[in-house]
Amino acid sequence: MITINITKAKAIAHDARRTARSAEFAPLDIMATIPSVATAAETARQAVRDKYATMQAAIDAATTTDEIKAAMP
Repeated sequence: MITINITKAKAIAHDARRTARSAEFAPLDIMATIPSVATAAETARQAVRDKYATMQAAIDAATTTDEIKAAMP
């Protein structure tokens, strides 16, 4: 029988979440330095923050691997 350590699974999921978040932020970080598009970039950055905050909360609340998988991008 295979036993899954939920704490370790959550840590792995959080690492994957951080990687995905960083990838989404990279182009927006560059756009935020261009004055003509900085406001739109910051709005997009906030949407990314909100998306990943929700994902983080779902991973933290998960009690099964299926719940963790469902929360992932």
